[in-house]
Amino acid sequence: MAQATLTISSRNYGSWSLRGWLLCKFAGIDFEPVMVNSDDPSVRAELLLLSPSFLVPMLTHDGVKVWDTLAIGGYLNELNPDAGLLPRERVARAHCRAVSGEMHSGFSNMRSALPMNLKAHYPGFKVWAGAQADVDRIVTIWNECLKAYRGPFLFGKTPSMADAMYAPVCTRFVTYDVKLDKACAAYCRTIMDMPLMQEWIAAAKEEPDEVEELDVEF
Repeated sequence: MAQATLTISSRNYGSWSLRGWLLCKFAGIDFEPVMVNSDDPSVRAELLLLSPSFLVPMLTHDGVKVWDTLAIGGYLNELNPDAGLLPRERVARAHCRAVSGEMHSGFSNMRSALPMNLKAHYPGFKVWAGAQADVDRIVTIWNECLKAYRGPFLFGKTPSMADAMYAPVCTRFVTYDVKLDKACAAYCRTIMDMPLMQEWIAAAKEEPDEVEELDVEF
């Protein structure tokens, strides 16, 4: 029997659920995903971008319930610091927390204009100025990290909390055909080619389309 459960929503649309799932996988915790019906208010809040910190995803482990994505990452890092969710070196660790926090609380224009949708692809999609400013900031973050820590992940050779936080952004950039420089395009490929991401995407493509508000024709 699994040691823990992780409550998640739609794999196709649920960017925060993907983050929580990746954090658990990166941490090496034995857990069972539990899908919540899309009619649940917390699920709809996540999927419709009303809040990044409703009760989905939620990790339940050893009598503890943790439902904010950054809190899940912090808890898992304490549980297994050797997994590398946060770098051991103080400056890199602070940097990782900062860029993860920026994703957690920011980029609302990009998140609303380019909602996660793994089943869709929009070649030549027009990214308007508000969302483009967010894209530009994300590209700056990625390039700074890749230069400082030499890739292929944002903080070196193994995936960290930051990679879990930005993985749904990679899916958005693929879905909406966002043009990237060479380093950022390579980083996106690294994330998208991870077996864990391929596992999530395959499951997403099998689930029914149930959230009408997100079935938008662009």
